[in-house]
Amino acid sequence: MAVKKKEKQKHLGRGLESLLGPITSMRSSLKIKQHPDSTEEPNFPLDKELHQSLQEISIHDISPNPYQARTVWDQQEFEELAESIKVNGVLQPIIVRPAAHGFELIAGERRFRAAKLASLSTVPALVRSATDQQLLELALIENIHRADLNPIERAKCYRNYLNTFSLTQAEAAQRLGEDRSVIANYLRLLDLPDTIKQMLAKKQLSMGHARAILALPTEELRQKLANRAMAGRLSVREVERLVRRYMTGTSNEKAKNYIKPPNIVDLERTLSTQLGTKVIIETRKNGQRGKIIIEFHSLDEFDRIAEQIGLESAEKV
Repeated sequence: MAVKKKEKQKHLGRGLESLLGPITSMRSSLKIKQHPDSTEEPNFPLDKELHQSLQEISIHDISPNPYQARTVWDQQEFEELAESIKVNGVLQPIIVRPAAHGFELIAGERRFRAAKLASLSTVPALVRSATDQQLLELALIENIHRADLNPIERAKCYRNYLNTFSLTQAEAAQRLGEDRSVIANYLRLLDLPDTIKQMLAKKQLSMGHARAILALPTEELRQKLANRAMAGRLSVREVERLVRRYMTGTSNEKAKNYIKPPNIVDLERTLSTQLGTKVIIETRKNGQRGKIIIEFHSLDEFDRIAEQIGLESAEKV
């Protein structure tokens, strides 16, 4: 008996079609008559509801998306797009939903703002139904997959998404079509001091710089290295080398002042062998108190170690 293959679940992150229908193929599916006397009928898309939802709407009847993740906009980009719209019009419709007073923007804020700058009175729009959750998801998806958010905006957007809908990182990653490690790495940026977050938002530092700086143990050290990286225009590799040098120097300094008992060294070696990674045991109060440090070098390795010691998930890292 043939076994029916299970269909792969579609994610919102793969596009807007899961909610809004095949909007990207509308232009190619709709064939306009070549001559007014032609008897050939237009070939409309199969989604008649989608065709009927295409309207020219007054710009003054449209309010912005309240869940828009992007807070920093490039004015020069708007001016260039506005000039193009003056010549060619709005080539791709924006997407809106009915609201108490007029309509609310779902997707296409750059086109909407540029159309206002170009002094258009109306814009082509697809009118679709959408819940608040879908509105938030689509605002995130549009920015991640179509325009560049700065790293802090994107990190805040992920956090807002997780908190608003009580999702784990794995669930959010599945819905957005992202890898969980991507979401985890962005969320870690929110642990940085505010001044470093501003550097990231202004593109004075990159995501790679920030991830290296996060390895430092204190905010003061992170701030000092961030300032040095920005002032000296250090590359990501240079920052990583400075972090390693500090961490190695700190370890050597501690080693000079303390000699571990042989039984602790043996226990470290046994645990390291069992877990397949370096394990450090630090003791205080004559060996009555202390901590065990288990090193990992990727989220995949963390998951493997967590499974070995009986943890169900590493999603909260």
